[in-house]
Amino acid sequence: MGLFVYLAIPKTQQMNFFLSSALATTLLFGATALQAQTNMKASDTEYYSPVPPTLTIDHGIPSDAIVLFDGKDLSKWKSEKGKANWTVANNVLEVKPGAGAIETNEHFTDFQLHVEWKSPEVIKGEGQGRGNSGIFLQGHYEIQVLDNNNNPTYVNGGAGSLYKQRPPLAQVIAPDKWHVYDIIYKAPQFSKDGILTAKGTVTVLHNGVVVQNNTQIDGTTEYIGLPKQISHGPGPIILQDHGDLVQFRNIWLRKL
Repeated sequence: MGLFVYLAIPKTQQMNFFLSSALATTLLFGATALQAQTNMKASDTEYYSPVPPTLTIDHGIPSDAIVLFDGKDLSKWKSEKGKANWTVANNVLEVKPGAGAIETNEHFTDFQLHVEWKSPEVIKGEGQGRGNSGIFLQGHYEIQVLDNNNNPTYVNGGAGSLYKQRPPLAQVIAPDKWHVYDIIYKAPQFSKDGILTAKGTVTVLHNGVVVQNNTQIDGTTEYIGLPKQISHGPGPIILQDHGDLVQFRNIWLRKL
């Protein structure tokens, strides 16, 4: 059923419009909204709570950050065998080949993670056998660490990749220098029955360049085979021992 609307304009231009009821209703609501907008004051869209926390920055570290490695010791880390026994010297943490991966004592969910890393002083090997390590988020999802200076390899296995899933948007090289990863991670969500309800996401900045942009995580990092969806809660940050003398420093995390 239609609705006739008569527009009051000069007789020479008078027209009858046959509008559907739905369109007429839309016009009515639009006019009401416009009137409400016209009657609004600036203060109607100003909010004063909740108030964001106030932070300060000291030597590049936010005041609410958890410092995971400050250059002194590995008191916030452990290994599968118990004590974390990688090498700490000159404010730098270095992989001890054969010692195995190390992981944080504390477990996390959503977070902002800052990690600085450097390829070995003496570069040997090629591809995945050259300056290889990795940063595992919640113990399951690896952001690759790899010497990427003139070192061809599969694109979803290079520095800044979500390993074996997503290649970086760009290759950021810094020969003989420190690399910086700033990682924003949102954990996947699972139902009480262990069914995935929302994929995890990760954003990675490599030396200030976005190389992963809100990338969806398909599942666990698998060297052979496809990613798996494994229900889990909070998990640790893991640094991988891949047999190379990769160095780390200035590791901190903010819970989100």
